[in-house]
Amino acid sequence: MKAVILAAGCATRLRPYSDDTPKTLLPVAGVPILRRTITNLLRCGIDQFVIGTGYLEHMVRDAVTSWFPGLDVTYVTNADFRTTNNGYSLSLLRPHLENDAFVLLDGDVVFDVAVVERLLERGPDCLAVRSVGDIGLEEVKVTADAQDRCLAIGKHVPVRGAMGESVGIELFSASSSRKLFAALHQRIHEQGLVNEYYEAAFQQIIDEGATLFGVDIGSLYASEIDTIDDLHAANNRLANRPAFDVQVEGFRLAI
Repeated sequence: MKAVILAAGCATRLRPYSDDTPKTLLPVAGVPILRRTITNLLRCGIDQFVIGTGYLEHMVRDAVTSWFPGLDVTYVTNADFRTTNNGYSLSLLRPHLENDAFVLLDGDVVFDVAVVERLLERGPDCLAVRSVGDIGLEEVKVTADAQDRCLAIGKHVPVRGAMGESVGIELFSASSSRKLFAALHQRIHEQGLVNEYYEAAFQQIIDEGATLFGVDIGSLYASEIDTIDDLHAANNRLANRPAFDVQVEGFRLAI
C-alpha cells in the first residue's frame, strides 16, 4: 500500500521557526515530524511513499534521503504552493495514485502509530476522528450517523453534534481513490477552486454516494502542528514519553 504525505505549505503561522525550515522537518520531542511519520508508516508495513512538496522542497528531499536511503518515494512538486491549498497539492498526485489504495496524511501531523493501525484494521474507506478533548471552531469536524458513516466534514460543521475532529489521516480504497481524484479535478482544475481544503472533495463524493467511515481514535494521540502553541503543546505532551525509536528494519541511522 502507498502512503501520501502532503508537505508543500510554507507554514506562516509557525514563523520564525518555519522561516528557513519546512514545517514537516520541525522537531517534536527531538524527532522531525516527517521522520516520525515515515517511521510509523514503515512499522505498519507501508513501504511506498508519495510526498507532495513545495516550500524548501530540497530540504525535504535531502532529509528523507539521509534518514531512509533506498526508500521507495516519489516527489511531486506544487510550484504554486504559496497561492494554493492542500486540495490542489493532492490533485497533482493523481497520476501516481488514482487506481491505488492509499493512506493520506497531512505532513504536519504527530501521531501514535496505533492511529494508522486502527485505520488499517478497520479497512477502507475511513478517516481518523478525535472525539476526546476540546474541539475548536477552526478545526475540521465530522458528523456521522449511528453506523459511523460520515455525513458532513469541514470547518463549517457545528461543534454541537459533531462526532469529533478529523485529524488529517485517511485510508482510501482504489475505488474511492478514483472518485476522489475525479472530484478534485472537477473542483480545482475545472472550477478553479485552488484554495480549497481537500475535505471539500471528500464532502462531494459523500454527497454523490460514497461511504467514508469515521474511526474514533479515543485517547490515542494525534495533533496537527499549525501554530507555535501547537508545537509547544506537542513537545510538552511527548517530552515525558520514552524516547521515540527512529530505527526501522533496513533503516538504522541515528537522529
